[in-house]
Amino acid sequence: MTFKEGLLGARSHLVFLLAIIFSFALILRLEGVETGPTEFLELEAEAPKPPTHHLDSQHEEWARIAWRYFEKNERASTGLVDSVSGYPATTLWDTGSYLLAIIAAHRLEIIDQYEADRRLEAALGSLEKMPLVAERPAGGLPNKSYNTETLNMVDYNNQAAPEGIGWSAIDAGRLMVPLHVLVWHYPQHTSQVRRVFDQWDFSRLVRDGTLFGGQLDETARPESESVRYSLVQEGRLGYEEYSARAFALGGLDTSVASRFTDFLRWVPVFDERIATDSRDARDYVAHNVVVSEPYVLDGLELGFDRVTKELAFRVFKAQQQRYESTGVLTAVSEDHLDRPPHFAYYGVVADGKLWHAIDSNGRDADDARTLSTKTAFGWHALFTSRYTKLLLEDVRSLHDPEGGWYAGRYEESAEANDLLTCNTNAVVLESLHYMAFGPMVRFSNFERL
Repeated sequence: MTFKEGLLGARSHLVFLLAIIFSFALILRLEGVETGPTEFLELEAEAPKPPTHHLDSQHEEWARIAWRYFEKNERASTGLVDSVSGYPATTLWDTGSYLLAIIAAHRLEIIDQYEADRRLEAALGSLEKMPLVAERPAGGLPNKSYNTETLNMVDYNNQAAPEGIGWSAIDAGRLMVPLHVLVWHYPQHTSQVRRVFDQWDFSRLVRDGTLFGGQLDETARPESESVRYSLVQEGRLGYEEYSARAFALGGLDTSVASRFTDFLRWVPVFDERIATDSRDARDYVAHNVVVSEPYVLDGLELGFDRVTKELAFRVFKAQQQRYESTGVLTAVSEDHLDRPPHFAYYGVVADGKLWHAIDSNGRDADDARTLSTKTAFGWHALFTSRYTKLLLEDVRSLHDPEGGWYAGRYEESAEANDLLTCNTNAVVLESLHYMAFGPMVRFSNFERL
């Protein structure tokens, strides 16, 4: 048989193969149109590499000021730290912040090995003992809030809630980061970490690649039956992917939650296009706010990948460009406030509005727009520039030398938001740790660069 005869004989197979190749290419192109992954293949604002830092005496003093928050606010009865100074309550998010603060303080040589181990053992001991919601043979899950003096489950007003109020997958994801670091770098605490996780029912936190929180469902509880919780998909763009990456450290399938493109919508802000979540708060339970927090934490703790670095830099650049256009120094985040509404999300975009602040219920809180201390430190560590130096110069006086760093200052009045919080002081320590060593999660020894 000649080559030509063979080619003619195989033509039907060749046509079939070409059809498959064409169909596959078409599917890829259609997927690209629908989800826009090509946005990540042609990066528009490649972020600079942060310079190598050697912490000087000023940086070390800033770290010590941050650590004083934890010295002042540890509860002897539980070994946990208050979310807000003097207020005996905490969440898993803030407990994760506290554990990361211990690790950073130890690596920065603010505390010695004995003190680090003492605090870690006490905090992990409380995580082992704390009552869980929705317990069953497969385990329960940590409540959204606990009293730091008694370890009792409480609501967000720190009122007793014996049955709990539900659980947060996003908060649990935050805690996964330091627990992973402990297993890898502080193996003396591995058995405690295991005992904590042995009590958790992860099947209700992560299911089919998606993160789920739990809400108390009063209507679904007949008098004769136990408390029931309804599962609610949790997380919006930024927070969802940050927590997904943290859960993935433990080998959990977060393939759906980690995809940025599923609900991606680009919003123009000055010269940048900012990635926002297309899920509308009117149709879904959660509000959509683009704040710095999840991107800063992703960089400081897990280390950016190609996509997260690009998205983070766009969020950062939008804030820089607002300053260049208006003269208003801008570092947006979520923060506790020293006045009503006492907590607000101030975003580049919030529920579709630019430079808007909302409270936890989505109500207008523009009077509470603040420049965030932790965000100023975080951006400076990650994207050191003339602008981040201006931010740092602006917040450097916002502290109590014996109590820690204030949350920030109000944009309109320039008055200090002089609340002292666990999260602010933990992120300051994490930022200085990043400047000295890089991300918290690393697989190498931590030697000064």
